[in-house]
Amino acid sequence: MVRSWSKGTKPLVLQKEHNAQDESSKQGVSSSLSDIVSSVSGAAIFAAAFVTHHPFTAFIVGIAAATGAGISMAFSEALSDDGQLTGRGNPMLRGGITGAMTFFGGSLHTLPFLVPDLHVALLLAYIVVAVELLLIAAIRHRFFGTSWWLSVLQVVGGGALVFAAAWIFGNA
Repeated sequence: MVRSWSKGTKPLVLQKEHNAQDESSKQGVSSSLSDIVSSVSGAAIFAAAFVTHHPFTAFIVGIAAATGAGISMAFSEALSDDGQLTGRGNPMLRGGITGAMTFFGGSLHTLPFLVPDLHVALLLAYIVVAVELLLIAAIRHRFFGTSWWLSVLQVVGGGALVFAAAWIFGNA
């Protein structure tokens, strides 16, 4: 048995040993979700759009940020432990899953900037980000045991901070 603290309102509980495949899947989902609201890609994309007024420039910045974040997270996860200490499985597999999902999460809100009109691209990106944030909250609620309202508050709050950073730097 392993002690585990579930986020949100759930108390400290005893859980059965988890298997490495479950842990790798959760890590991949978590990485994808965290990159969606991270300043690594979100703030950079919107700041580039606000500064340059060129959607394709924002797209290039976003894809570059998502790629860099994916590579960084892949190495970070793969080198964090050999899997024996924590029981989290093969480090190369974990790193690959984490890196790929981080890239995927970071590139979703980049795609609207392929639209040549800045206002349309921004509107589409806002919609994509809103859907992403609600999806993150739902997944955290369903699979990580976080209460719905706390999850929404944390995720939307984090997204608002990232957008504020983009607004500040994009209008500097």
